[in-house]
Amino acid sequence: MSTRILVADDQEGIRSAFRLILDAQPDMTVVAEAADGRAAIDTAMAVRPDVVLADIRMPGADGIEVARVLAGTGIHVVIVTTFGLDEYVHAALRHGASGFVLKRSGPTLLVEAVRAAMSGDMLISPQLTVRLLRGRGLPRESQDVVLTEREDEVVAMVAQGRTNAEIAAELFLAPGTVKNHIAAVQRKIGARNRVGVAAWAWSTGRAEP
Repeated sequence: MSTRILVADDQEGIRSAFRLILDAQPDMTVVAEAADGRAAIDTAMAVRPDVVLADIRMPGADGIEVARVLAGTGIHVVIVTTFGLDEYVHAALRHGASGFVLKRSGPTLLVEAVRAAMSGDMLISPQLTVRLLRGRGLPRESQDVVLTEREDEVVAMVAQGRTNAEIAAELFLAPGTVKNHIAAVQRKIGARNRVGVAAWAWSTGRAEP
């Protein structure tokens, strides 16, 4: 089934660009748009999309408020914004956002963020992960952790901010296989998501942030 998406942004050009990117995916359909936060909330409650892509700064209600109101409804909210301020990231995740993506991260990460939200994972733009994790504790750095050669390759690419699709293409693997490798690494190192995997790779010297 196609993932149904609502795009909320006060700039019509951004909404149109996102619609083109998302509608081009075989498993995604933009079912509605909203030009302000209040309209985003009302439309989401009426249309019941799977995912709302919400700008952080909008009239009526900001993206954080959209995430807060829709938390617990089964609708995933991914913040897509120009502003990667720490307080925005922390507030968005605290209020139930399923991801935080910078607009300059490009279309591939936008698509990956939607898929991550639908699979119950969370994607945050790699540019933000070092700041986000600083001072908040990293996964354990146990020297007893043993990864396979393939897991090492996947971890290094996750730490570089590569998406599952990009990793799969470069290593000639199925996207599902990449996902399984990441899940195996998460279990081994005690990381909750791919952000934690990247942080662990940086803290153990397996990759540079």
